Amino acid sequence: MIAIVSDSTCDLSKELIERYDIHILPLHVILGEEERLDGVNISPDEIYEWSDADKQTPKTSAPSIEDAIDLFQELLKEHDEIISFCISESMSASGNVMRLAAEELEAEDKIHVINSQNLSTGIGLLVIAAAEMVKENKLSAEILEKIQELIPRVRSSFVVDSLEYLRRGGRLSGAKALIGSVLRLHPKIAVKDGAMAASGNYRGNIEKAFANYVRDMEQDLKAAERSRVFITYSSKNEPAVSEIKSYLENLGVFQEILITRAGSVISSHCGPGALGVLFIAGK
Repeated sequence: MIAIVSDSTCDLSKELIERYDIHILPLHVILGEEERLDGVNISPDEIYEWSDADKQTPKTSAPSIEDAIDLFQELLKEHDEIISFCISESMSASGNVMRLAAEELEAEDKIHVINSQNLSTGIGLLVIAAAEMVKENKLSAEILEKIQELIPRVRSSFVVDSLEYLRRGGRLSGAKALIGSVLRLHPKIAVKDGAMAASGNYRGNIEKAFANYVRDMEQDLKAAERSRVFITYSSKNEPAVSEIKSYLENLGVFQEILITRAGSVISSHCGPGALGVLFIAGK
């Protein structure tokens, strides 16, 4: 048997985690002197409250090696192998922690660590693909080969409502944030080659920005792998989620449209009001 593990930045809902029997290794979220576990004892809403009060974003850090060892050790009691996904290694040391845990357990041949080169449900798409192959009784070598083929085809992007959280996190200068707010700019942040980068701006109110963002992707969405698409959001934009879901349904492309809320690590950098549509490009 093969166990599927992901760090908590995959942003999968509890329902999806249970459906696909996925095991989660949480990253750490640090609010001043207090340290919490992503998805365990901290919520995005608590992060926004703390961040707005302190005018800074929380720090985040990789899972502890002790937690990784404990999880892997427990899983190896009932599983022959583990396939473990991490957020892009350009963004966190999560993958390195997993490898160190495998070495500590002398189980490098049983624990396969995959650098997703992605974040949020961009990772989730890969995790679910692997979990489906496990249910089909595929061997680990076949699963690993398929996932490596899928990684460059994952399309992950978000439109951010407020520039303030990017500024607080040091990803945007104060001057640029001020100018962007005055001009009512909403940047599109996309993942490319394992790193986040701005790939354009949308003007006007956030609902218009979301609508234009999805329309701009229409041709890519029509050519996407049909199995599933994610709408992942941080908070305060449920009406926009509903509209985008209807838009995607009307395209008639996807067998499944999944809606998830971004976890604490992703939300701490994007802030409230961020929304993304994530999918796997067709061949």
